[in-house]
Amino acid sequence: MRIGQWTLPNNVLVAPMAGVTDRPFRQLCKKLGAGYAVSEMAASNPKLWDSVKTSRRLNHDGEIAPISVQIAGADPAMMAEAAAFNASKGARIIDINMGCPVKKVCNVASGSALLRHEDQIARILDAVVSACAPLDVPVTLKTRTGWDRESRNALRVAKMAENAGIAALTLHGRTRADLYTGEAEYDTIRAVKAELKIPVVANGDITSPEKARRVLDYTGADAVMIGRAAQGRPWIFREIDHYLRTGETLAPPSYGEMRELLLEHLDDHYRFYGEHTGVRTARKHIGWYLDGLPGADSFCSRMNLIDNTRDQWRAVSDWFDLISRDGGSHPAPVAEALLAA
Repeated sequence: MRIGQWTLPNNVLVAPMAGVTDRPFRQLCKKLGAGYAVSEMAASNPKLWDSVKTSRRLNHDGEIAPISVQIAGADPAMMAEAAAFNASKGARIIDINMGCPVKKVCNVASGSALLRHEDQIARILDAVVSACAPLDVPVTLKTRTGWDRESRNALRVAKMAENAGIAALTLHGRTRADLYTGEAEYDTIRAVKAELKIPVVANGDITSPEKARRVLDYTGADAVMIGRAAQGRPWIFREIDHYLRTGETLAPPSYGEMRELLLEHLDDHYRFYGEHTGVRTARKHIGWYLDGLPGADSFCSRMNLIDNTRDQWRAVSDWFDLISRDGGSHPAPVAEALLAA
């Protein structure tokens, strides 16, 4: 699959997730088989660019190319400025967020709230593409099927995007009103793919290699994008890529490999966030990795009380050593609760 001048190594992609797809997580997913990863959404408001949160999101040191940054906002001029600013900081692809369903985003007419204002969508698309074209930075769009089920407009928005010069479109198979409830539907993605010449990426409820194959076959999409199913399970990318290439299912990682991957993730996470923030923001990742494993709930309750990175890392290491001795080499299947991407 190509995005502008970039040829991706495969068609298994990491979805942008606020508070999740920071640089350490993206790096790990790419190492474990993801062909491409999009950053957490960056604010288009210049007043926020000097914040600690934004400065972290601008840190792409050592990241595997191409670096893709998602921007969010409602003002065309500010979005164009944000695109150029992020390109100057290393972004080689700009992704426009028109899919986030979170209330605080939609309340400022951003994210999926834009699906109610197609004229504003057109202005934003034109402004961002125009700002990025001289920089040779392709622009992509991530959106949903519509504001609600009575007003699905994904096909119109998709055609607007293609006509504006958008290089690829990712479509989550839910409306904004659906949030992450129910099941993603793929009929709309299929209809959009049939009408577009640019690459279309299917997103939503892709939780296994077999599901990825079915979604690609049904929709005709060029790629799949994985979100929440990768939380605590970054090896899902190599599993899906291997299955799509060979039709064979990879064995799950052993406890030993899970331990190594999580501890490596924690090391990078701590370096990226520092002591105070690192120990706190790591807790959710540890919980996701351990979800469904024997004794994990009890361990996490105790682990969440640890307030320094050294002891947190050691606790995780020791816990895996314990269950490796008691539980054999392979983990129990991870719960299928982390569904919607």
